[in-house]
Amino acid sequence: MLPRLFHFGNFSLPTYGLLVSIGVLVGLWISVRNSERQGIDPEHAWNLGILVVLCGIVGAKILYIVNDWGYYTAHPGEIFSFATLQAGGVFSGGLIGAAIAAVWYIRKHHMPSLATWDAFAPGLALGHAIGRVGCFAAGCCYGKPTTHFWGVTFKNPLAQTWVGTPLGVPLEPTQLFESAVELANFFILMWLFKHKKFDGQVLGAYLFLYGVARFFLEFLRDDPGRGSVFGGLMTGTQLIAIGLVITGGFIWWLRPAMKAVPAHAVR
Repeated sequence: MLPRLFHFGNFSLPTYGLLVSIGVLVGLWISVRNSERQGIDPEHAWNLGILVVLCGIVGAKILYIVNDWGYYTAHPGEIFSFATLQAGGVFSGGLIGAAIAAVWYIRKHHMPSLATWDAFAPGLALGHAIGRVGCFAAGCCYGKPTTHFWGVTFKNPLAQTWVGTPLGVPLEPTQLFESAVELANFFILMWLFKHKKFDGQVLGAYLFLYGVARFFLEFLRDDPGRGSVFGGLMTGTQLIAIGLVITGGFIWWLRPAMKAVPAHAVR
């Protein structure tokens, strides 16, 4: 596709980096706006957003390396190589890293925990949807070879050089599939945010919806770095996806014990 928007001398602008940055900014803006609607201090919301973005990047890279640990222990220098830095990492690892940072920050500043998570879930979905378009442009997170009419053939040698994308072979456009899922999740979550009955309802829905989608999308993925568990029965990402589904369902199951945000607080 278009891994690099333009190149001038030693400077180049990767399409992936630009779209991920746009996704982060748009997602943060929506999250802070939703936080304000629930009476949460916007300054705390901005600080929390920046923190989870940074920790999410670190978490995504760590899980990417852990999932391919055999290769990186044999080639430790590759951990800081351009190819590894260029790779987006594993989103599930980013989600875990962001969650750990969020729990710490929310407790430290005595923010309403589940209400804050509800405010950030729609922005996370939309930011991820935009970021996956960046993955498509870069050629990373590619799918398996396919004979379906929607198969996409990558031809730009930069995609193969940077992230190992197979060239000249029709592949499942898994990046666009996931982008479409997350865009749909965004609209569902925003509707739910405006009509929620209890704190944690939006968070639970996001974990469940994304977990289910990601579990099945993994069957179409063919890029390395997602790990293997139970003797290759499933990928590490699928195991995490199951955990997300269970957690989301558990939050909804506990809903009678959760305090609802006053109706006037969400406009």
